[in-house]
Amino acid sequence: MTTLVQKLSDLFAKDKEVVEVKSKPYSNPYLTGIGLGLVLLAAFVIMGRGLGASGAMSTLVAVGVNTVAPEHTQSNPFYSEYLGDGTTNPLKDWLVFEVLGVLAGGFISGSLAGRVKQGIEKGPNITSKKRLLYAFVGGSLMGIGAKLARGCTSGQALTGGALLNLGSWAFMMMVFAGGYAAAYFLRRQWL
Repeated sequence: MTTLVQKLSDLFAKDKEVVEVKSKPYSNPYLTGIGLGLVLLAAFVIMGRGLGASGAMSTLVAVGVNTVAPEHTQSNPFYSEYLGDGTTNPLKDWLVFEVLGVLAGGFISGSLAGRVKQGIEKGPNITSKKRLLYAFVGGSLMGIGAKLARGCTSGQALTGGALLNLGSWAFMMMVFAGGYAAAYFLRRQWL
């Protein structure tokens, strides 16, 4: 059995011959859902708040703006909310560490399952540049929507849905409706 270090070193080795690694099957979605629910419960019990990712991005933006224009951030209530009272570093926030953990965990999980590879996933009828443009525009719209909805899809669906917030349920219904509507028009790019 190979170790993670060996897999990572093999992944980044340039002189080695490319070997096709057969990926493992995906996890059982029901067991994964139960596990995610337990993680959400643990987050509430230990940290006193649920899961979400958009707050981490807002914190990073607030710290960046504070570095460039501290007088602007002091007078702006939006930035002040993320910077705190100045006694602790705003980067020592639960959401920042959560997002870093999600990135690291996703990479490690993908490596162990044999799913990490370099490339752009796209259909046969779309160029790589167009695929990246669509991904950037879609991600930007999701980011704007997360600020307007006061939470990202993970925060709204997992945390808000678990708390039975009506706004979170309405948000997720609209996300699915928008996804299905967009899929109808974009399906020819993937088929």
